[in-house]
Amino acid sequence: MTMNTPTNASPYLRPGRPWLGRRDFLGQTASGLGAIALTNLLAQQGLLARSSKIDPLIDPARPHAPRNPHYPAKARNVLVVFCAGACSQLESWDYKPELIKHDGKPLQGGPPVTFQGPSGNLARPQYEFRPRGQCGKMVSDMLPRLGGLVDEMAFVHSLTSNTNTHGPAENFLSTGFALDGFPSIGAWVTYALGTTNEDLPSFVAIPDPRGIPQASINNWGPGFLPAEFQGTSFSAGKPVRNLSPPGAVTSGTDAAARALLQDLNQEHLRHHPGESALSARIASYELAARMQLSIPRISDLSSEPAHILKMYGADDARNDLKAGFARNCILARRLIENGVRFVQLFNGAYASGGKLNWDGHNALRDQYDVHGPILDQPAAALVQDLKQRGLLEDTLVVWCTEFGRMPMFQKGAKGRDHNPHGFTAWLAGAGVRTGVSHGATDELGYKAVENVLSVHDLNATILHLLGLDHEALTFRHNGVERRLTDVHGHVIKEVLA
Repeated sequence: MTMNTPTNASPYLRPGRPWLGRRDFLGQTASGLGAIALTNLLAQQGLLARSSKIDPLIDPARPHAPRNPHYPAKARNVLVVFCAGACSQLESWDYKPELIKHDGKPLQGGPPVTFQGPSGNLARPQYEFRPRGQCGKMVSDMLPRLGGLVDEMAFVHSLTSNTNTHGPAENFLSTGFALDGFPSIGAWVTYALGTTNEDLPSFVAIPDPRGIPQASINNWGPGFLPAEFQGTSFSAGKPVRNLSPPGAVTSGTDAAARALLQDLNQEHLRHHPGESALSARIASYELAARMQLSIPRISDLSSEPAHILKMYGADDARNDLKAGFARNCILARRLIENGVRFVQLFNGAYASGGKLNWDGHNALRDQYDVHGPILDQPAAALVQDLKQRGLLEDTLVVWCTEFGRMPMFQKGAKGRDHNPHGFTAWLAGAGVRTGVSHGATDELGYKAVENVLSVHDLNATILHLLGLDHEALTFRHNGVERRLTDVHGHVIKEVLA
């Protein structure tokens, strides 16, 4: 110790801080041991707060192996029917008789300008609504077959989004964030749970016959999660790209080449046992090899009986788009039937003035007369088929769209502008109450006013039914514990069985 160092200061502590004396040391040790004992007692009685993070244990050599949820799950699989382009709640599920009364009048206190320009007058629903099912739910004539299944559904009428632009809103619905670069819900689910069929992808995205959605791969991308949890995109009409070997390579030659490659990879792993990145890459190539056999079998609908094709509308020679979407719906059922964990089925494509999706700005009734039949029979048959096969008991079906539409027409047009302030989704299947509605928009369908909810709440509920705690399912990225629901989200308990 130098002459300038105070006798009561430690060279290992901040200047001026006193030494820790024996009495202080023993006193702090005693209180520390007491705190440990108290923590143990509270843990035994289940009185401690839950851990904010539960990492899935992932074997790099088998990244898609099935994993246990946080708690017992109601659903084993999820099927999302995503209507791209923002399907109007006022022409489908959200009945507003007051809007009929005020047809042609201005919206008092409403916005003079919306997303695409000046507002026009209020416009009544463009289809009649009728009571459906035993519960008497009012549903539009645009979707009569889906409407006939309302006793299987739980409606959420008070969803809100944080953006009124298609691409960011699709991002928000699928990833919990309007910005690019975040993992999709399907990626989160397969990261947490894996899959029970190692010959098929754990997450499949099925684009509409008309094209891909506005946000494209963001809807099924892995974001900052490991790349192996990205969704595999293919449809009944467009098989997985680059799956078959090029040229005239025979199956025997291809199998021999894979066997040799496997031997070389295993030899390399024996010399470098800690290289998890190599194990993950080998696993992805091995899955691709198995998919060469499994995907063509799953995608081949020729084994489906004629009555199933007719039930879905896949044999409709007068409407090629409807038949194409119907074949995608059959593919979705076959994937669920074979244990694929998460299936994202798109109805509608990219922004096109409403020609290829539900973005009805200018001539909503004319456009929805086209889009409604493409969705209605195939999607209704899909729900019915899942139920008659016993798959609905373990499968959660979610119908959604990125936001709603305004109760008034746009000025000088016969269509509705974007509305993130109140829209509808519904759930059916595993763990869901049937024939119920939760939340409400105002009497004109403009804003959610009763039990207002966010997309984060919908996603938290989906995870909950899979046995996942949305607050505990996290991934550390750039120093932040990220999660699907950001720092938001509550489970919508009112729609749970």
